[in-house]
Amino acid sequence: MAKFVLAGRADCPHFAKAELLADTLHGNLPDFHVHKVRVHPRDWQQWLEVTCKENSWKHDRSPIVWRELINRGGRGLLLGGFNEFLEHVQGYYGLTSDMTTELMMKISAENLQTTEQCLEEEVHYGSLMQPLHIWITSALSLTCYNLIPLLFGPGVFRDDPAISLHLLEVDGSQEALDGLRMEVEDMALAQLRKVMVHTTLEQAFQNARVIVALDDPEPEQQSDVESKVRKTAERFQKYGQLIGAMAHKEVRVIVAGNSFVNLKCATLLESAPSLSHKQCVVMATQLEKVATFQIVQKLNVTAADVTNVIVWGNITGNFHIDLQRAKVFRYQGAIWGPPGFSRPVVDVLYDRKWLEVDFPALLGSHRETLVSKTRREPALSAANGIIAVLRAWNYGSSPGEVLSLGVPSTGQFGIPAGQVFSVPVLFQSGTWEVPTDIVIDEELRGKLEAAVEQLREEKETASRYIKSPK
Repeated sequence: MAKFVLAGRADCPHFAKAELLADTLHGNLPDFHVHKVRVHPRDWQQWLEVTCKENSWKHDRSPIVWRELINRGGRGLLLGGFNEFLEHVQGYYGLTSDMTTELMMKISAENLQTTEQCLEEEVHYGSLMQPLHIWITSALSLTCYNLIPLLFGPGVFRDDPAISLHLLEVDGSQEALDGLRMEVEDMALAQLRKVMVHTTLEQAFQNARVIVALDDPEPEQQSDVESKVRKTAERFQKYGQLIGAMAHKEVRVIVAGNSFVNLKCATLLESAPSLSHKQCVVMATQLEKVATFQIVQKLNVTAADVTNVIVWGNITGNFHIDLQRAKVFRYQGAIWGPPGFSRPVVDVLYDRKWLEVDFPALLGSHRETLVSKTRREPALSAANGIIAVLRAWNYGSSPGEVLSLGVPSTGQFGIPAGQVFSVPVLFQSGTWEVPTDIVIDEELRGKLEAAVEQLREEKETASRYIKSPK
């Protein structure tokens, strides 16, 4: 049995000629076998040098041909280049090649194109095998504890990727983080490849594709507003610098928490100029769901029956709940329709006193009431809201359905450009857009202006502690 190896630059005409000759021999001689190796031109020289060094050969051109010594072990027997291969074939098998130069060039061009396509496919499939790196900050918070199992649920990420989970708690307890890591590992999740815990920023956000930032100032600092702003600004400036330097270029960042969330996102984006304004958002879904549930209770319907409640403004400060696009399905009123029939919420909420007085009061006191009863910040609803944003980001939202998010303004609705402000957005094809058919009446404009002013004051306070990039 004769077994030959034919290797060469993918764009080499002599490799193409030798390849066709080897195929002819293989087709006519059952004991003649040839293994072909096409190497991209940019990799050829290094590949040739390594191969020759490993086998103690001397060869400096394309192609290179050697004979494998079947069942004998050791290195193969070098024949040489195209001319040596042609002489060998003529002497042993009485064959030669009459390929024209034009055909040689055509086949070499096809070889190069095929090689480049194969390399692209290798890169693509290799990327699919790479784990999705997810980083969660403030990893010892209860929100993180509730969020982790939900991340591995169905319908969150496309194609059910393998996930490497990074849990970051700056200056946190290593022992507590190790315990959390053990709990996550004990779930034996099919998608989970590795859990890593971090207490320093030394490797923070390396290769991150998804970042969920849950940081809030320590409880003992909550009475000191300026101290909270300073801590927030300093932390998120550092986060932004690290994300810009270490994270994947297509990273998606979701900011959540209980204080200054708009300011966090704005600071982060300013500190990471490489990020586009659509890569970092603030989660307003938790507040949106609270408002939705109050309406659900008032109308005696289910949570799935009310959609398109809008949160405007400063999510953890001056915000406004807008029902201009809100719809209710399956409402037991005087007018009925098919399953897809809906009515505007403002048309079926006849109790104007509740809508104008009681509803805002309920929203304003809800978080304080919940904290007083549970002695902790709301965590289940926060984790659920983050998952809702991730699902919409990866799969898109239902046609016409809006989701409230804090995003950088481009000057629409009279909101200053660059200010991170909660607005309605539509998710589609892995990105979001702000709808243009929103009505801003005088009452709503006044609410927006109050939120704009509050955010401006927060930014001014933070600017005293944020170091300008060099």
